[in-house]
Amino acid sequence: MIDTYPHPETGEVSDSESIRASLTDPERFAEIFHRHWDEIHRYVVRRLGPEAGEDVGAETFAVAFRSRGRYHLDRPDARPWLYGIATNLIGQHRRAERRRHQLLARTPAEGETASFTDGSDARVTAELLGPRIATVLKNLSAADRDLLLLIAWADLTYEEAAEALQVPMGTVRSRLHRVRKKIRRAFGGVDPMRFQEENR
Repeated sequence: MIDTYPHPETGEVSDSESIRASLTDPERFAEIFHRHWDEIHRYVVRRLGPEAGEDVGAETFAVAFRSRGRYHLDRPDARPWLYGIATNLIGQHRRAERRRHQLLARTPAEGETASFTDGSDARVTAELLGPRIATVLKNLSAADRDLLLLIAWADLTYEEAAEALQVPMGTVRSRLHRVRKKIRRAFGGVDPMRFQEENR
């Protein structure tokens, strides 16, 4: 059995210690689930809506459990790793729904309502930030939209977002710079997201 040691100040066991312990005692992975489910689930629901969000949120932790042997144990916080898994699953979900809706579009049913696909982020955000930011989100690439929402909704730092998306920090900064320019143009020179780059 692998011993785990609580933080000397907080008395809490780090995510990496919980994952390390789960390699020989799988039930210990429940600590990761209980610690992060609410946050990850909330993020996925905002991206996909409640019905799909429940399934994709659960699958995020199932994938994490299966792949825990590849987790970098020198990283005490598993949140970026979990957000990265969730982001990949969100993309897979959208692609599957897009294919399904393309088939349905060939014989559209009268009165059919819109589903949460690529426009889901725009629709959800429209309720919070208005139609202009929704239009910006809709016109972003999937990669840029994922990055923006990890920063704006999940409140990840630039470094954590880079870890989640497995891209260099320079890529994060250049993408966000490009996105911020689009947002400022849409809002007449004002950046409503108010990124604090110096604090990232």
